[in-house]
Amino acid sequence: MRFTKMHGAGNDYVYVDCFSESMPDNPPELARVISDRHKGVGGDGLILICPSERADARMRMFNADGSEAEMCGNGIRCVAKYVYDHDIARKETLEIETGAGVLSLDVFAENGLVEQVRVNMGAPILESERIPTTLAGDPPVKAPLEVAGRTLDVTCVSMGNPHCIAFVDEVNDEWVHGVGPQVEVHPAFPNRINAEFIQIVSPTEMIMRVWERGSGETQACGTGACASAVAGVLNGLTERKVLCHLPGGDLTLEWAESGEVYMTGPATEVFTGEWPDA
Repeated sequence: MRFTKMHGAGNDYVYVDCFSESMPDNPPELARVISDRHKGVGGDGLILICPSERADARMRMFNADGSEAEMCGNGIRCVAKYVYDHDIARKETLEIETGAGVLSLDVFAENGLVEQVRVNMGAPILESERIPTTLAGDPPVKAPLEVAGRTLDVTCVSMGNPHCIAFVDEVNDEWVHGVGPQVEVHPAFPNRINAEFIQIVSPTEMIMRVWERGSGETQACGTGACASAVAGVLNGLTERKVLCHLPGGDLTLEWAESGEVYMTGPATEVFTGEWPDA
């Protein structure tokens, strides 16, 4: 099985082109073994680029633990790059089907290869039942969450997958590795949740680290950055357009007055190879 290693702002996945390769027999198991950074290719998970009856391609995304997620903001930018660069659909605006619906992406190419991608991530889901969470509010804003022996004020937003955002004075390992894993599996989140920790630099700039559901800390999380931008506005901390600094790079986010969230960031192809047991 041929594969391609790609990353969006350091959020790295192993990609399989199911237009030319057979669909893996057991994607969850393949995700677990191929994502292993010591015995496999290494990555935050596995993404399958598949034919679609509704769009230019369909993205299926599996976390490193084998669980299938609805969406991945950094992953979908890389899917768009692959679809354009490898002539599956050579269009400046692409439509990609995901578990969260069909999304529209604008690609920006230099010398025939995509460098940046702008994604219309759609409108955030703000109803607690649909996020889903048992915390009160539509959405929960500054909702008290008892976790890790403390009470944390959190804001919950879904961008097709669920996010729990906490604004802290300084983003550090204690928050991400000490509190993040406990937030992920907290009973208030029936489908588990991604935990974002945000340090506000200014009304137009933030620093973010994330503990991702099923993958642990990653270098970036596109849907999490979008959810955090929405949370910043809901909490009166940021403007509607903000630059987000993540360990793997920067993303530009805008919660437009029309309701949609737009994310612009890089997409990079690293290498290709062959996996013996698909």
